[in-house]
Amino acid sequence: MYILSIDSSATAASVALSEDSRLVGEYFVNTDFTHSRTLVPMVESLLTVTGKNISDVNMIAVNNGPGSFTGVRIGVSVAKGLAFPAEIPCMAISTLESMAYNLTVTDAVVCAAMDARRNQVYNALFRIKGREVQRLCDDRAISIEELKNEITAVYSTERVILVGDGAHLVMKEFADTDCSVELAPEALRYQRASSVAAAAFDHIRQGEEPQSSAQLLPSYLRLSQAERERKEKIESNK
Repeated sequence: MYILSIDSSATAASVALSEDSRLVGEYFVNTDFTHSRTLVPMVESLLTVTGKNISDVNMIAVNNGPGSFTGVRIGVSVAKGLAFPAEIPCMAISTLESMAYNLTVTDAVVCAAMDARRNQVYNALFRIKGREVQRLCDDRAISIEELKNEITAVYSTERVILVGDGAHLVMKEFADTDCSVELAPEALRYQRASSVAAAAFDHIRQGEEPQSSAQLLPSYLRLSQAERERKEKIESNK
C-alpha cells in the first residue's frame, strides 16, 4: 500500500510517500511561504523523484488538527483535492498523535503540546512501549497549569518527553519540580508527514476504515479567534 501523507498544521509543512511502513521519500520545509504555495509543488516533486503518479497512491493521510486554523484547512483541502478525482481513500490523523510517532524508538510517556495561546495548549498524552503507541487521553485544549498538575500527579515516576511547538512553554512549568520531564530533540519535536503515514498505517492494521474525500474534515477543538470574538459580541448584546 502506497500512502501519500501531508502535514501543514503549524509553521512547517511536509509531504511523504510510504510503502506500508517503509518511508520512500519525504520533503520538509520550514519557511515563511504560505502552505498554499508549497504543498502542491512538494507533492508533485515528491511523486516525480520517486517515480510514482497519483494513480499509484492507495491512500492519502493528513493531519486534520488541532493546529493553525489556516494551516489545517489548507492541508485538508489539498488532500481532498488530490483524492477526489481518483476516489482515493483518506485517513484523518490527529496532529498530536502523529507527533508521538516521532519517538517510537524509546519507551516513555509522550506529551504532545501545541501552543493554543491564552496560556493553553492543544494536548494529548501517549505511552510508547516496544514501538507501540497507546493513547492515554483524548485531544483537548487545556491550560498549561492544569497539564502540569496532571503530569505531576499521575506520571511523576515515568519518563515524560515533550513534543510540539508548545513543548518549551510546558517545560518552563517543570523547572522547579523533580519530575523526569524533557524536551524531545529539535529534529523530533515537530510534526512530520512521515509520522502521519506511520500513524495511518497503524490505524489500518488495527482495522480502521479510511474515509472518502467528502467525509474528510478538519478538527479544530475550539472556535477560531474571530468566531470567539463574534460569539462574545453577540452574548454581550443580549
